[in-house]
Amino acid sequence: MAENETTGATSGDGLDTNSGTQFALKRIFLKDLSFELPMGAQAFTRQWAPQVNQDIGTEVKKVDEEHYEVVLRITITVSEEDKTAYLIEVQQAGIFMVKGLEQPQLAQLLNSQCPAILFPYARELIDSVSVRGSFPALMLPPINFDALFQQALAEQRNKSAEDQSGNTLN
Repeated sequence: MAENETTGATSGDGLDTNSGTQFALKRIFLKDLSFELPMGAQAFTRQWAPQVNQDIGTEVKKVDEEHYEVVLRITITVSEEDKTAYLIEVQQAGIFMVKGLEQPQLAQLLNSQCPAILFPYARELIDSVSVRGSFPALMLPPINFDALFQQALAEQRNKSAEDQSGNTLN
């Protein structure tokens, strides 16, 4: 075999040359960032025993026939007793090129794999903003986006089943 021949099915850039399935990250960008300090300077005069609340969501928009914008939205609310000490909202986005996938696989990819790619960028940004706000570093734990996607699918199926059973009784 010559040195320049390849035996694998992928071309090294996420493209599966044999099956026609293609996936590539085209761009990662920060879409929105907000840091709020509702307590003002009082946040620094209290005994620090924070409670951290994390809210996560994703949004997928089709840009054209083969490109999708995926936005990972994370809102972190850090409270001291019953008052919000600070709030960080991040929308980390990416443009992904996807070809050759049927709907179930496409939905899985866009709602679990793409957010998983974006999460480390959002996590680092949240940590950095927290420190720049003069608070301790805030390292978010890893998130299993596959499990979240499967949970959302199960909830959607349950809601569908409930709607159908409710409609047949009327």
